[in-house]
Amino acid sequence: MERTIACLVSYAQIVKSHGIAPAETVCVATSQARDAKNGAVFFRRVKQETGFDFRVLSGDEEARCSFTGGLVPGVDPSRAAIIDIGGGSTELMSCAGGVSVDVGSVRFTERYLNVPCDRCVSDEQFWECQAAVDAGLAPLVEWRKNLETGLQLVAVAGTATTLAAWHLRLPRYDAARIDEAVLTRGDVHRMTEELKMLPAEKRLELPGMQRGREDVLLAGALILWRAMELLDFSTCLVSSRGLRFGVL
Repeated sequence: MERTIACLVSYAQIVKSHGIAPAETVCVATSQARDAKNGAVFFRRVKQETGFDFRVLSGDEEARCSFTGGLVPGVDPSRAAIIDIGGGSTELMSCAGGVSVDVGSVRFTERYLNVPCDRCVSDEQFWECQAAVDAGLAPLVEWRKNLETGLQLVAVAGTATTLAAWHLRLPRYDAARIDEAVLTRGDVHRMTEELKMLPAEKRLELPGMQRGREDVLLAGALILWRAMELLDFSTCLVSSRGLRFGVL
């Protein structure tokens, strides 16, 4: 809690430096806030110490915002499905609605792939995580059965954009290039296997890797690969947009 509040205090200072009052800033929270038992206490402190007034989105709201915000120009909304892999949950959504499951890159790293930064995960850890991902994605598989075929999958959020930056070998983050990226199911599987063979500290050497994501990217890539496999999507477009665009 203390680290998060300290981070938000620094954000409030940045907001003020642009002449904007923190109370005028749109602030939303998602999966971890929905799960937190001390959420009310936390957000009271945040408001007192930063001025930010957060609204906690439900899983359905998060899915809708990710769908409306994640579409890239040229993609027909009626022919698209958006997947948003977050730290605590994953959402799949289309014009027909969406579903949210508690399968996230941070949640599953902490639960299954938590090793020192100089060590690789074991095969047993990886297989256990994969089995848990497959089980956790089951509601998405059932929901997918009700959708028409031929939809274009669009992947948003940090896992997808980091994989795209790596795939394109970008020296730095470039939203315009990332919005043009297409990842095949084979690409994502290959990158997942490569990440599995690298300790977190070595993943920092990969193109496009942002510090702070190196430890959770394996779980995120695994979730995306298994989702594409189980939901029968051969490719996905990557969008640098997402939840924040839908909220605004």
